[in-house]
Amino acid sequence: MLKRTIILCLSVFTLSQLQAQEAGVDSTQIEAFLEGIPAGTTKLVGMWGDQNYIIDSAKVDAAGHFVLSRKKLMPSGFYTFLLPGMKQMSILVDKDQRMTLRANAADFVGTMQVEGSLNTQLFYESIRFQNKQEPEMAQTTGIMNKSAANSPEFQQAKQRQTQLLDERKAYLDAIYKKHPKAFFTKFKTAGQNPDFKEFRKPNGDVDTLRQLLYYRDRFWDNVDFDDDRLLNTPVISNKLKRYIKELTPQHPDSLIKVVDPLIRRVMNKRQYFKYFANWIALQYENTKTTVMDGEAVYVHIIKNFFTPELAWWEDPKNLPPLQKHVWEMEASLMGRKGPDVEAMDINGQMKSIYEKTAPIIVVFMYSPDCEHCQKEAAEVEAIYRKWKTHGVDFYGIAISTTDEEWKKFSREKGFTFTNVFDPTNRAIYAKYFVDITPELYVLNKDRTIVAKNLHANQLEAIFERELKKLARGK
Repeated sequence: MLKRTIILCLSVFTLSQLQAQEAGVDSTQIEAFLEGIPAGTTKLVGMWGDQNYIIDSAKVDAAGHFVLSRKKLMPSGFYTFLLPGMKQMSILVDKDQRMTLRANAADFVGTMQVEGSLNTQLFYESIRFQNKQEPEMAQTTGIMNKSAANSPEFQQAKQRQTQLLDERKAYLDAIYKKHPKAFFTKFKTAGQNPDFKEFRKPNGDVDTLRQLLYYRDRFWDNVDFDDDRLLNTPVISNKLKRYIKELTPQHPDSLIKVVDPLIRRVMNKRQYFKYFANWIALQYENTKTTVMDGEAVYVHIIKNFFTPELAWWEDPKNLPPLQKHVWEMEASLMGRKGPDVEAMDINGQMKSIYEKTAPIIVVFMYSPDCEHCQKEAAEVEAIYRKWKTHGVDFYGIAISTTDEEWKKFSREKGFTFTNVFDPTNRAIYAKYFVDITPELYVLNKDRTIVAKNLHANQLEAIFERELKKLARGK
């Protein structure tokens, strides 16, 4: 649902942006002379967040010449021409959209000449400056990687690398000072990372945690959230992905502590709020995340931000089903007490989870028609037999099946642990969420959910961990 929502929002967004351009401003006209490009069609691709869309196209003649004209300006942002011959060429524009580009296809960056677009001109000039530095930057990095930190070689390479970075900063600062209102300046400063600061522990060791927190706390300092143009460039999507996926431990509690204040920070910045809430939620949706209990992040975002008062981009009729969906998931999040289930076993007797006395309980949810369930069933039974005398018990729940198929499957797989089926699903509804079978939950002695989203071959490591805790009296 969220994916479709984003795509719908994109089409509405680009259309509304185009319609909102001021009457009477210059139209778009991009003329290009690209030596070495064969005849064909070029497509101009724009972006919003991490989504790409084709905004226009033009015919390219055999000399590599084309003209792309539009009656209205395109939204300010970063665009890429997909050219014949599998080549690409990018531009950065604000309202400077009447330009001429001349280049050789063998080296667009090195040969690009720009007339009429200050932002595209500065974009290519900055890349050329950085490209000149790259060989020496790579050389110094290589020396530092293979040298001891206290060696003369390391110190000399580090000093030269610092000089190169200072030169790059001075070059960009000169552009910012000369063109403070240029979109390039806003684009480039937003993409800059915070300065690195080294912290030491009292014993002299590097305090990596403090360094990470310092860096992460300042990660968004140079981004102007009042400027929606940045969403039409790679800057915001790249920073968001790095902030969430690389700078934040991939654990539900850690993620929620980081994503919640970030989304709240942009709640009054409508486009950023829409993008951040949608993108982060999609990363941790139960069918997409590889993080154990990553859906806790999804549940948190949907509950708190996909409400009629806040989710202005969403059709109101879609919100109640979405809220109901996360409510069904909430009871089985890690750290919650695993709900009891009582249903009929294969012998016609009522059995519940809570009547079991073993300190560790595995709730195994499966469907006889599920290919993965068929493959893992024998392993699950073998693990049960191995561990049943060591403080572990199993409670199987058949779903999406019939009484006949359930009993047939159970006999074929030789299940000897408690195994129940409720054809009405009332026994498990909104208790143990399962989207893809098989699903395995592990409950500790307090019946708290301590692991989920597991494969059978991961169970024994969980048992060992939990039994060690018991032995230590935790």
